[in-house]
Amino acid sequence: MALGAVDFCAKPIDLKVLQIILNRTFKIYALEEANRQLREQIDQGGSLCGIIGVSPAMHKVFSLIRKVSETDYPVLVTGDSGTGKEMVAHAIHTLSTRRHKPFVIINCGAIPENLLESELFGHEKGAFTGAVARKTGKLELADSGTVFLDEIGELPMPMQVKILRFLQEGTLERVGGKGVLKLDARIIAATNVDLKKAISCGDFREDLYFRLNVVPVNLPPMKE
Repeated sequence: MALGAVDFCAKPIDLKVLQIILNRTFKIYALEEANRQLREQIDQGGSLCGIIGVSPAMHKVFSLIRKVSETDYPVLVTGDSGTGKEMVAHAIHTLSTRRHKPFVIINCGAIPENLLESELFGHEKGAFTGAVARKTGKLELADSGTVFLDEIGELPMPMQVKILRFLQEGTLERVGGKGVLKLDARIIAATNVDLKKAISCGDFREDLYFRLNVVPVNLPPMKE
């Protein structure tokens, strides 16, 4: 141990104990690697994963990004247009243990409503007219990685229900499919819409808001 061994197990080998030791070893390695990357980012000064900021407001944002990147909790990034919400999402992914897995961006406001379910969840061959082959949805492509739901405030109500189920159960069904897929994808959402106001107007589900807003990251306006 003094020479650098992480752990040991006595003979005869208990495979359950060995599995625990190996899992712990890999976790320690991942944490040390994340810590090394954080030190490199700090040494650069005034920047974090390509985000440049020297104001006290941005230093607070950098600190929050570092903390939240160590978890798998859903994150809701809010702020004015142009304040860097997508860059924040990318920084959280880059500093997380999922950094080597996919980072999939979904712009909820840019996809036509009639195509949105197929884009997010995929579809089976013959599910509808024009579905000539199976399509893998973007949520499935993000398995083991991170999915960034940009402009979440533009998501139609029927899709809000399906996203809520995905957050609660970690499962999805392709359009026209019969099987349920179990996925592990971290959700980061972003919006410049006042979701609390949207909730009061009946345009956004309150239960989905609380599921997404586990860790809020509010970006300061450009004047700050």
